[in-house]
Amino acid sequence: MSDIPKWRIRQALPSEVKYLSELAFRSKSYWGYSDRFMQACLEELTLDSCYIESNSTFVIEVEGNTVGFYSLEHVSAFEAELGYLFVEPMFIGKGYGRKLMAHAQQKARHLGYNQMTVQGDPNAEQFYRAAGGAVVGTRKSTSIPDRELPVFRIDLRELAGET
Repeated sequence: MSDIPKWRIRQALPSEVKYLSELAFRSKSYWGYSDRFMQACLEELTLDSCYIESNSTFVIEVEGNTVGFYSLEHVSAFEAELGYLFVEPMFIGKGYGRKLMAHAQQKARHLGYNQMTVQGDPNAEQFYRAAGGAVVGTRKSTSIPDRELPVFRIDLRELAGET
């Protein structure tokens, strides 16, 4: 008998938006942000069913329980943006974020994208660098005035050995 938990990645359902929004909030809270900061981020962390229907959104389940999700947003014929990638706090650091990221990269390549852009939380910089991301600039936060967020670019062709 194996002690390795069973996991799978599947397409998110529009009916899961409330749970996924709450998961995103819990996951961002993991970094110790103040209540005021988290309330300011609430709108950007809230998904709706139209978002899930319009963007490639996938969840990762462990032993049948959803513990994380990601989404890909179309930017151009060659570029996708990682819209969300969040993992339940008790599962952070256990490899599920890496599994989601690898799936997102494979999905983006399958959809024909050559690169992926990520506007990441500064606390996740090491994670995105390990996934092949290079910082290419910053963007102003839509939730917190005067906050700049790192923007990463991942060359999906390079990761697939196509360059």
